[in-house]
Amino acid sequence: MSIIGVSSEMSIAYESFGDPEDPPVLLVMGFGAQMLGWHEDFCRALADQGRYVIRYDNRDCGLSTKFDGHPVDMGEFIAAVSSGDFPTALAMIPYRLRHMADDGLGLLSALGIERAHVVGASMGGMIAQTMALSCPERVLTLTSMMSSTGESEYGRSSPEAQAVLFAPKPADREGYIAAAEKELVWASQRYGSADMLRELAAASYDRSYYPAGIGRQLGAMILSGSRADALRELRTPTLVIHGLDDTLIDPSGGKRTAELVPGAGLLMIPDMGHDRPRELWSRLIDALVTHTGPAGGA
Repeated sequence: MSIIGVSSEMSIAYESFGDPEDPPVLLVMGFGAQMLGWHEDFCRALADQGRYVIRYDNRDCGLSTKFDGHPVDMGEFIAAVSSGDFPTALAMIPYRLRHMADDGLGLLSALGIERAHVVGASMGGMIAQTMALSCPERVLTLTSMMSSTGESEYGRSSPEAQAVLFAPKPADREGYIAAAEKELVWASQRYGSADMLRELAAASYDRSYYPAGIGRQLGAMILSGSRADALRELRTPTLVIHGLDDTLIDPSGGKRTAELVPGAGLLMIPDMGHDRPRELWSRLIDALVTHTGPAGGA
């Protein structure tokens, strides 16, 4: 793991796998999750297929730069959004998805990589879409996984998943790890594993327990708005992947993304929720290798 400056105010923690001479694949993680969410074994397996894999911590997460000077009261923020007081809500959040996209592109620049295949999961899919929309010349292919378009009528969470997402997590290590089991509500119904969730929670807690960043990342998602019109004009080769068991971002989010992007491929995977079960890694990796191969623009 290394940390590198990508701008005057931002440093990004990242890790790479494979041969730098191979086609680069940038993995973008989702809301509140460290780069550990892209399992090391998954990254190595993808690298073994001839890809130079880079995973990283988004801003306000893991070991990347934190925005401690901008505390967010989640109750006040949600109240402002719910009441339509967007000027107040906008003033609370110091960045948007476009800034998070700039972080990923800045990381590529700092590593001397001009163009890369970009793969984003959940909020990471929204960031990856924003990268392709803002700098299409730098994104060889886009893969939007378990994500959506920013349109409120698509990709909605079930009430049960939303309750778990917004429930405060215990601050103590033991409680934090135990609470991770609640995320089974959006995991694969067949392959979801409480042991895997606890393992990731323990590693994340020990590496960087930082709940303060969650509110700012959530605000960035909510306030960045719809990408629908822009996605209609996107010409980057795009693959959309979504699990049919996903209750955190309903599969309609993936279907809508593929519907909007001209020529996009759509892979709907049975027995996959808002997770990447080890049992499905080979299918996911095969899809990524095919999409990022010569026909995909490498």
